[in-house]
Amino acid sequence: MIKVIDHNKMGKSERGWLHSLFHFSFAEYYNPNNIQFGALRVVNDDVFDPQGGFPTHPHSDMEIISYVVDGELTHKDSLGNGRTLTKGQVQYMSAGKGILHSEFNYAEKPSRFLQIWILPDAAGYEPAYGDYDFKWEDRENTWLQIASGKKGSAPVKINQDMNVSVISLDAGKEAAYELPAGRQAYLIQIEGLGSVNGHALQERDAAEITGESQIVLSATRNSHYILFDMKQE
Repeated sequence: MIKVIDHNKMGKSERGWLHSLFHFSFAEYYNPNNIQFGALRVVNDDVFDPQGGFPTHPHSDMEIISYVVDGELTHKDSLGNGRTLTKGQVQYMSAGKGILHSEFNYAEKPSRFLQIWILPDAAGYEPAYGDYDFKWEDRENTWLQIASGKKGSAPVKINQDMNVSVISLDAGKEAAYELPAGRQAYLIQIEGLGSVNGHALQERDAAEITGESQIVLSATRNSHYILFDMKQE
């Protein structure tokens, strides 16, 4: 079953320097029927204007991934880490018992990134940080797994049974993803125009995928996707 989520019907927020699209209930957007999808609790499609950002603030008991779509994102945290990420790069925090961090766009053009929160498989982990410079070409017309559970093979390990993969698909190309029994997926058309199993997707649309053994993407225009593969609940 494929349920397409029209981005025009998602939660939205405009805060001057911050322009957000909420896939799930967050901040001023609350929908009791749209709290999470499996262990996927938050996906915010955020755009920071130049010099905009979140000052130091706390997190706890959440697996947090930032995936940069365009521009730059600078992170600093209470563990002493500091890093500026660019397009296609990934920053990860296991907030665990508690961590403080800030995120800013110090560049001269807007920064777009996906802020992703995943519920951990247990509370009270020691806080941890990581980032990874994935080569853009490693996702061109092929799936690139960027994060996985502790038993997975991705460079970024999270405390949850979930695989996170991305692909940049040229116009006219197709790509298949096998989904084992007992798994479900959440797909986002980050950029471009395409379809999933014949269901049309506009840029920033999403799809909840259940009961499917194979996911087939088809790009009408050059497209960029992220897929969250998790156990079905």
